[in-house]
Amino acid sequence: MTSKVWGVHMPSVVDDKPTLGGYVCVGWPSVGNIFELPEDREVFKARLKSAYPDKKAGAIPVDAGTLFRFAHDVAEGDIVVWPSKHNRRVNIGVANGKKWHAAGNEVDGEDFPNFLGVNWQTDVPREKFSQAALNEIGSFITLFRIRNHANQFRACLTDGQEAAHDEDDVVPDDLATQGVSRIAEESTQDFVIRRLSNGLSGHDFEHLVAHLLECMGYSARVTEKSGDGGVDVIAHTDELGFQPPIIKVQCKLQSDTVGEPEIHQLIGTLGEGEFGLFVTLSSYSRPARLRERTAPRLRLLDGEDFVELLQEHYPKLSPRYRTMIPLRQIYIPDLIPE
Repeated sequence: MTSKVWGVHMPSVVDDKPTLGGYVCVGWPSVGNIFELPEDREVFKARLKSAYPDKKAGAIPVDAGTLFRFAHDVAEGDIVVWPSKHNRRVNIGVANGKKWHAAGNEVDGEDFPNFLGVNWQTDVPREKFSQAALNEIGSFITLFRIRNHANQFRACLTDGQEAAHDEDDVVPDDLATQGVSRIAEESTQDFVIRRLSNGLSGHDFEHLVAHLLECMGYSARVTEKSGDGGVDVIAHTDELGFQPPIIKVQCKLQSDTVGEPEIHQLIGTLGEGEFGLFVTLSSYSRPARLRERTAPRLRLLDGEDFVELLQEHYPKLSPRYRTMIPLRQIYIPDLIPE
């Protein structure tokens, strides 16, 4: 039977202690000795919930699954892969079946008391692996099964420094990198839209749109709710609002697709020298997009467009919104598909 291949993440501050000591370790010290718990995921969930009552409900099954796999699924003879951040090398070894709990293994202010013994055999530079394999071991989960590119890591135990690329596994590195960049962008969009949808009311969203327009250099105000004809925000380029162009904005904090009738309502409010802007965190129907093409004074912003503008002007946002949607700038590969 072919041995399983496991990936594990540990904090970079552990340095090379795991390889010198022959182990991998995980935290959650308040749970206690996980190796004494029965082979029952529900028991692990209950223990986590009891030990960390403030932990979000959605994180309980994920963390419990990690601890369960660490205690019961990793078997003697399985291959263990640890991508070390402190030296950018991939450590590969074989689990030797030893399991122990020892409090006091403090790393970066947190105790990592649960250990699995590993006979480390090699450490390989990251560039020896395909980008697709590196993407797989980049999982955000502490302990995870490596499936798609396991053979690249298995080969290192026999070849020493050269990873074997199965023909079925071969993905051009640039293509794999494009995938990482796309996932990063999509994850950020999902995060921002989810935070705004769950944290704001419709009226709050109107104030955010007005604030973003001000960050872009416009003067903007949220309209009164009565008799606005579907206009939620009015923006203009001068402080007093006398000079054209005047932009009338309708905002929809909804998950449903915005249709052409709502777009038509906004267009109906426009007078001479006025422009219409519709902003939603969702998307638009095809008739709505066709209407935009035939209306030169109309612009539709969907969720993706809005997040891009938010990121572009993020440093100017008020602390309230930066706290709601905490972001930090990173650079990702900007490769153009051939």
